Amino acid sequence: MLDNIATGTIVIEDMEVGMVRSLQKIVTDQDIEMFAEVSSDRNPVHLDDQYAQDTIFEGRIAHGMLTAGLISAVIGEQLPGHGTVYLGQTLKFMAPVRPGDMVEAIVEVLSIDYSRRRVQLKTEARVGETVVLKGEATVLAPSGKFD
Repeated sequence: MLDNIATGTIVIEDMEVGMVRSLQKIVTDQDIEMFAEVSSDRNPVHLDDQYAQDTIFEGRIAHGMLTAGLISAVIGEQLPGHGTVYLGQTLKFMAPVRPGDMVEAIVEVLSIDYSRRRVQLKTEARVGETVVLKGEATVLAPSGKFD
């Protein structure tokens, strides 16, 4: 199941195991340059074509954390959405993302602890059929109840 529709915040009372949200983004040279500027990570494998040709990647790649940021965007904007607080995230980088790649970030609800407002999420990013990043996130979800 894959929903690619931004539906806004889903409060914990309306969440169900198996819910999925995603977004797609083409990673541009400008994205990589802006991420390098904001993060202060100016590793030449991301920014210098000539340098990157001599690496195991044989060309420039996007920062892994730029790709992870797309997961954060799904969590913060769609599932659960606004008001969500990140409690933890595991990440395993599986393959490089290159300038011009279309990345799909996918988040799926694995489990819900309604009493503590904790949600466990499967997180994944793909370029085509290739999984480039995988992990799990734990978040504090917003509630629709007013105490």
